[in-house]
Amino acid sequence: MSGVIDTWSRRRAAVAAETRAEAASKEAEAVAAQQASFDEMSDEEVLLALDLPDPDGLGQGDDFSQFMAKIVPQRIRQRALRRLWRSNAVLANLDDLVDYGQDFTDKACVIPDMQTAYQVGRGMLRHITHWLEEVEVIEPEPESEPEEPVAVIEAEEVAAPEEEPTPTRPRRMTFTKEGIA
Repeated sequence: MSGVIDTWSRRRAAVAAETRAEAASKEAEAVAAQQASFDEMSDEEVLLALDLPDPDGLGQGDDFSQFMAKIVPQRIRQRALRRLWRSNAVLANLDDLVDYGQDFTDKACVIPDMQTAYQVGRGMLRHITHWLEEVEVIEPEPESEPEEPVAVIEAEEVAAPEEEPTPTRPRRMTFTKEGIA
């Protein structure tokens, strides 16, 4: 019986979702039609038509939320937001603590034909092996592709275990079925 109730509940939820989608599409069409009429107007005419103040004349403490309505064209909203950022010192002055606040895409600082010693899958292996050869930890290899570096470990560096670990009994998994008579 619960399957029937679930079916009707899902059906009612689907009908409600369709109704909400229709209302949202009608609202979007109305906003798009008004936006199209504002595209041909100048900014001053749009501000007069929407009864909004000039965003360039607003200052700190003024209400900028009226510019965030859906009906306000994007270009007017951008002007108001720029004025908001400039009017409030907290928003205008970024400090160095802002993550990702710097522009690292400056191509003027890139050196032409720059090469790196990093190798995919090996990292900086060639430089590490060269350094180890200089400190005489490993013997130099021929000029072929180097393999993993092998470090020589002195006998006194390896410490013997003080206590022998007690052998543990292997754990086994057990399964039981409940409710079976």
